[in-house]
Amino acid sequence: MSSANKAIFLSYASQDAEAARRICDALRALGIEVWFDQSALRGGDAWDASIRRQIKECALFMPIISANTQAREEGYFRLEWKLAVDRSHLMSEDRAFLLPVVIDATLDTSARVPEKFREVQWTHLPGGQAAAALAERVQRLLASAGDVAPVAPQHGWPATPPVRAGTAAGAATSTDGAPSIAVLPFINMSRDEDNEYFADGLAEELLNVLVKISGLRVASRTSAFSFKGKDIDIPTVAQKLNVATVLAGSVRKSGKRVRITAQLVEAASDSHLWSETYDRELDDIFAVQDDIAQAVVKELRTALLGGNAGARAGTAAAADVRKAVVGRSDNPDAFQLYLQGKFYGERVTQVDTDKAIAFFEQALAIDPGFALAWTGLSRVHQVQAGYGFAPIDAGYARAREAALTALRLAPDLAEGHVELGLILDAYDWNWSAAEASFQRALELAPGDAHALRAASGLSRVLGRTDEAANLINRALALDPLSPRTHRALGMVYLMTGRWDEAAAALQLALDLNPAGGLAHAFLGAVRLAQGRLPEALALAEQESHPVFRNMALATTLHALGRTEEAETALQTLIRDYDWTAAYQIAAVYACRNDVD
Repeated sequence: MSSANKAIFLSYASQDAEAARRICDALRALGIEVWFDQSALRGGDAWDASIRRQIKECALFMPIISANTQAREEGYFRLEWKLAVDRSHLMSEDRAFLLPVVIDATLDTSARVPEKFREVQWTHLPGGQAAAALAERVQRLLASAGDVAPVAPQHGWPATPPVRAGTAAGAATSTDGAPSIAVLPFINMSRDEDNEYFADGLAEELLNVLVKISGLRVASRTSAFSFKGKDIDIPTVAQKLNVATVLAGSVRKSGKRVRITAQLVEAASDSHLWSETYDRELDDIFAVQDDIAQAVVKELRTALLGGNAGARAGTAAAADVRKAVVGRSDNPDAFQLYLQGKFYGERVTQVDTDKAIAFFEQALAIDPGFALAWTGLSRVHQVQAGYGFAPIDAGYARAREAALTALRLAPDLAEGHVELGLILDAYDWNWSAAEASFQRALELAPGDAHALRAASGLSRVLGRTDEAANLINRALALDPLSPRTHRALGMVYLMTGRWDEAAAALQLALDLNPAGGLAHAFLGAVRLAQGRLPEALALAEQESHPVFRNMALATTLHALGRTEEAETALQTLIRDYDWTAAYQIAAVYACRNDVD
């Protein structure tokens, strides 16, 4: 593999050297020559000529795309990208040459890259991890039929292994060889719009079961449900969520009767792998859920395994679903109330969280053994305490009681371990116990973005920032359209003084939800640290959360020398929020260098 026309050129921003090294090592482990020599990055005419020659002669050009390349308007890598694009214009359309690799949650739709990069398939390797599968794919490309095989655009989801005999074309796999899927919110076809909670809840419960299936990568609820009510085709959804298959459906509910349709669609061909319609009584809703989950897992594994594996995959799917279905109720009335609680719990307002608590409590009055309802109740009590809708001590006490009850009823309930861990972390500051809870949750549901985000937050608090960034990037791979998760990544970078990367992540959070809270204040803190005071003030004024708006105004106005206005913002914070914003008040005094 040592000839020039078999070499790979790695192009990267200097801040991404570690991730590039991982990719380089994986390629070299298979005997592939890689032009990646950090010792040669010394500049000068000779070095420049060498780089130009290598780009002109290499077999494949691999640009590494990240928040770092997003943040940098200038850089030698941008010249490398231009040289590679210029060369690609001289090639035939069926020749593969550009192989973009994304090492974080940067979206292809907003990436600052040459347009030519968007015409080919992108590979997603958070932090450069799991590079072995990419290396094997490159090896196949280099070894194919005397030349490099074409890599056509495939809607942005990761490369798949070669299709085996008997499988559907474009098997539903991700970069690491695992099947990947997004579950979209089911369409409410009922005449009563109030039944929307049922359609949403059914899809979410299916998603929660699939998340716990080993070897299956499932896009998070936040990202998947962002397409609710939007007329977007399945291939586009799959591209944005970085999955190969999509589960969609509809629900028509009338009295005690329900009709559910479900379709598993392969994104590459926009064709059905499986579809079914169920006409059942509500008493049978759990059997329908299990049937759909088993069918999905069976179809994905059959596509992956190929041959005559269908029966074997079906048996394994049934066993996996039985294992994953933990903590639910067999009472359909309690289940409906639980779904209503989940529906309102997603709306973070005083009125909606009050409604959510009422529905969870009604569900538990019918079935006190309903462990998932106890975890839902714990989550909403934490939200109320954290947002100031309820006294902190009382809110967390109720949340703790609910989480512990859930785990007494279902010790292997991943959701229960996450909620208990959040209480141990944010309220008790018992970080060793919190870490144990998060570890157990991730053992039970390794693809749960909520658990990954929670574990990342704990690592950040403990100063383990590399670990925090790795965990949140794993969450972003599952939840690429989540403003909250991009904001969490920005907080990791903000904490470590990596201003450009922090700004890129926080700007993505704002792009996804311009009205969202906290991101304006945090991005303003970055601009304040960079000395860009007018921008910092504009961001502070746009912040929607009153606590963080007043905190940002107090610090930024003080930096601008507008001390009276800064004092007014601080006194507002103290007068209206002293019982819930002690930390933010302390932060303002710290920025004013008022240590006492």
